[in-house]
Amino acid sequence: MTRSGFAALDDELKQLKSVERPAVIRAIAEAREHGDLSENAEYHAAREKQSFIEGRVKELEAVISLAEVIDPSKLSGAVKFGATVTLVDEDTDEEKTYQIVGETEADIERNLLNIRSPLARALIGKEEGDSVEVKTPGGQRSYEVLKIVYI
Repeated sequence: MTRSGFAALDDELKQLKSVERPAVIRAIAEAREHGDLSENAEYHAAREKQSFIEGRVKELEAVISLAEVIDPSKLSGAVKFGATVTLVDEDTDEEKTYQIVGETEADIERNLLNIRSPLARALIGKEEGDSVEVKTPGGQRSYEVLKIVYI
């Protein structure tokens, strides 16, 4: 994963442990004070939130412990993990720029492309000026690699 992806996961973990977890513990204690727990909606909601937080903490700790952080700024050459690639659709002349990142940090809305996606797999090893054919849910697409940058 990239440094920024690792930092985002680490920040989320710290937020969950130092802010969210203590807040839900307080909410559970407060809900207990209201009496009968079997019909206490606040208590059940707080317990459910606690369960989600604890699950997410475990998930993040596992991902972070196994993470291999790669600094894309130290890379160069053909497209590989961490590359920021500018493409042009050969049919529509529409330009798009994506960074190829790990699964946990992928977010197509922010142009962070999952390394396991069909487009990213097709781009690996390509050079500037190369054409790439990708089978997408919308049909076959052709792209030309305009620029490869490692930031």
